[in-house]
Amino acid sequence: MEQYNGSQIVVLEGLEAVRKRPGMYIGSTGSRGLHHLIWEIIDNGIDEHLAGFCTEISVTLEKDGAITIRDNGRGVPVDIHPVKKIPTIRVVYTILHAGGKFGSSVYKVSGGLHGVGASVVNALSRKMIVEVKRDGKIYRDEYTKGGHPVTQLENGMIPVTGKCAKADTGTTVTFYPDPSIFETIEFKPDVIKKKLKEIAFLNKGLKINFADRNSGENTVFYEEEGIKSYVKYINRDAEVINPEPIYVEGTSGEIEVEIAFQYTTSFTEQINAYCNRINVVDGGTLVTGFKTALTRVMNQYARELGVLKDKNENFDGKDIRNGLVAIVSIKHPDPQFEGQTKTKLGNTDAKTAVDDVFFNEVQRYFDKNVEILKAILDNSMKSYNARKAGDKARNAVIKQLSDVDTKSKLASCSSKKPEECEVYIVEGDSAGGTVKTARNRRTQAVLPLRGKIINVEKATLEKILLNNEIKTMIASFGCGIGDDFDISKLRYDKIIILTDADVDGAHISTLLLTFFYRFMPELILEGKVYRGLPPLYKVDYETTQKGKKVKKSEYIFNDFELEKFRRKEENKILSLQRYKGLGEMDANQLWETTLNPETRILARVSISDTVDADEITSTLMSSNVPPRREFIMKEAKYANIDV
Repeated sequence: MEQYNGSQIVVLEGLEAVRKRPGMYIGSTGSRGLHHLIWEIIDNGIDEHLAGFCTEISVTLEKDGAITIRDNGRGVPVDIHPVKKIPTIRVVYTILHAGGKFGSSVYKVSGGLHGVGASVVNALSRKMIVEVKRDGKIYRDEYTKGGHPVTQLENGMIPVTGKCAKADTGTTVTFYPDPSIFETIEFKPDVIKKKLKEIAFLNKGLKINFADRNSGENTVFYEEEGIKSYVKYINRDAEVINPEPIYVEGTSGEIEVEIAFQYTTSFTEQINAYCNRINVVDGGTLVTGFKTALTRVMNQYARELGVLKDKNENFDGKDIRNGLVAIVSIKHPDPQFEGQTKTKLGNTDAKTAVDDVFFNEVQRYFDKNVEILKAILDNSMKSYNARKAGDKARNAVIKQLSDVDTKSKLASCSSKKPEECEVYIVEGDSAGGTVKTARNRRTQAVLPLRGKIINVEKATLEKILLNNEIKTMIASFGCGIGDDFDISKLRYDKIIILTDADVDGAHISTLLLTFFYRFMPELILEGKVYRGLPPLYKVDYETTQKGKKVKKSEYIFNDFELEKFRRKEENKILSLQRYKGLGEMDANQLWETTLNPETRILARVSISDTVDADEITSTLMSSNVPPRREFIMKEAKYANIDV
């Protein structure tokens, strides 16, 4: 067995910071952040799998609200760390930026939060128990109240609590999320199972067991075909052109490349990219390499087979990718991600590797499967002809955008510097009037919408572009749409959706986000789209300060915060006002709570999983009713209903 001990655990250098600002580490304190804790512990087992030491991971939802994650890897080292002079297990679970992922001697490729994960999960748990099996012994360490060790060391070492076979190795982590930090501590079995299924697809040959002690459910996830099965799963309800997904793999330098793809009769494309199992939702160099190679090889075949008559004629990349569903997965020893959230890969060698492997390997496939090649080229030709025919109509509509009267709707700001400007999209003239009065006229523009925009998931591009509200938005943003989209021409650094906290407001937000996602995805991927979060309550209360009773007011933004406020014994609530809509606040209140950059709360819209984003958008917004009904029935128990 390859040596794995405390000398390989590198420390970069407290957990209290995590508890104070958990969002910086896991994204949010809502359901998404709660489940992120699970993924971080699982990632440690997957890294062991990639290193060749783990074949099985088990995830168990316990009856007491805890979750247990077990792997049969080598087990976290328990020896004394050479730098910290404490058991290495405590270095891993109590010190930020400590782990075997920083050096290449333990893991050639790895994912997760790169050494932050285990300690962050401990910091955000009211209790954590770690059990390690190594060298025929069982070690147990326990932590409470955000990562404080409670197990007494014996001669400076973690105590041995039992014996096991020498071949029986691994790590078991049981943790209880802290209810004082999270808005909910209820794990969703369906969310966990969906993620575990994805992990199985991306880690061919890894067995993953899921058990729910509350329902008695036991499920096993195991995928021998890996990402090829993933593509089949994504297209399970689609009409496909090539019955079996095409799968190619290879190595270029130190980079391992896997690609699976299949064509459907849909008019959209879906390329899901993964680097070391991390879903890089913005794509980056690995996607560029795939697109470049695909366009080159398909145009080459189109000319050879006479599909393209003119030697100077080429399919556009979008013609070739029309209806495409692909998974591009690479393993890179030193990935360079752009941004803290790891949403875009920047390594130039990844582009070269993917281009290289795909271009060579896919030709081997197509040379043996000419009929499938012809079917795909026929699909590209149909797309090509439709694009040529539709260009004239589309261009005519886009040309009208220069004539759109934005002055009657858009209250622009005086600054012409995009980096300091923002536009608020609000519902109706009434809310628009209040926001216009409250705003900073130099940097904040306001665009009131008259009614709901068209549901773009159900409409043609031409019909979408004829919608007055959409035309006004496109003209106001200034960056075009479709092939003409250029984010460098965007007039605002932030596009902020500001709607009432009711069903209509939620529907308007959903329609807008669907439009941005389908036709201006770069706005979301580049972090330009936000939701404004006006307060839900204003509370007047009496509290004690320095022995004296003082009357105060405070704005509260959700029910979770209100419940925490009620639990503070020193606060006596005098009155509680609930804001149903923006119109219930005067201009001063709106500025103070919602518009002032110094005090407001904005939620940036982001995509954490491209497969989920596409599936949920289609489920909720398309004309296909049964999947939407099933989704609503399944998720209804988690919803906050406000009538």
